[in-house]
Amino acid sequence: MPIHDWTRVNAGTFHDFHSAWIIHLKEALNGGLLPKNYYALAEQHAGRTIADVLTLHVGDEDVSEPRDSGAVAVAEMRPRISRRAVAGPNATFRAMRRSLTIRHASNHRIVALLEILSPANKDRDRSVKDFVEKVHSALKRGCHLLVIDLFPPGSYAPHGIHGAIWESFDSEDYEPPPDKPLILAAYIASQLVEVEFEPLAVGDVIPDGPLYLQSDWCINVPLEATYQEAYRGVPEFWRGALEGSAAPY
Repeated sequence: MPIHDWTRVNAGTFHDFHSAWIIHLKEALNGGLLPKNYYALAEQHAGRTIADVLTLHVGDEDVSEPRDSGAVAVAEMRPRISRRAVAGPNATFRAMRRSLTIRHASNHRIVALLEILSPANKDRDRSVKDFVEKVHSALKRGCHLLVIDLFPPGSYAPHGIHGAIWESFDSEDYEPPPDKPLILAAYIASQLVEVEFEPLAVGDVIPDGPLYLQSDWCINVPLEATYQEAYRGVPEFWRGALEGSAAPY
């Protein structure tokens, strides 16, 4: 099922879809995709920043699990993402700051976050800054992220959310391809932050996304299959708006 144009519906409709997608992703991850001793939770953190939560729940311990310890082996092959970038050696973090968290059973610490952006994440300058600070806060504390943005760049993030995140790590601005303004990006919290990303467009099929559990290994998350499961619950009226058989909102 191709990506729909979510600008054709109101924010509440996307929020409903977003909530369902998060649950289907959690079920898939806990249903055998995650290796032993890892688990996923749908969590919402109060306030503008999760820095305090990450400070408490992102551990410094090295996790050394067997890489075939789950029902599905952790990916040893490269994920199906076409682009990769590494932060320059002089990169610095700016001041640091509702999510699917991946935790490890030892101390239940967060090792990764999966974030699906909503319109509210880019509706004003402060919203963009808050989200960017959240990402930087996670990376600074060794937490990997998989970020999915199905909305085009706007006034407050003219280079898209990846451009807003990455400008702290690279002196050259990221320019979304004109025909691929959406994005799937996996950020790897290593000594020099790395990102694997895939520009996307309305009408594309979402590839599996690499969710890193350690800086050198990941699982591939079934984004397309879970997107389809969530979309089946969208009310018929709004499916018509999304599919072009009814007027947009």
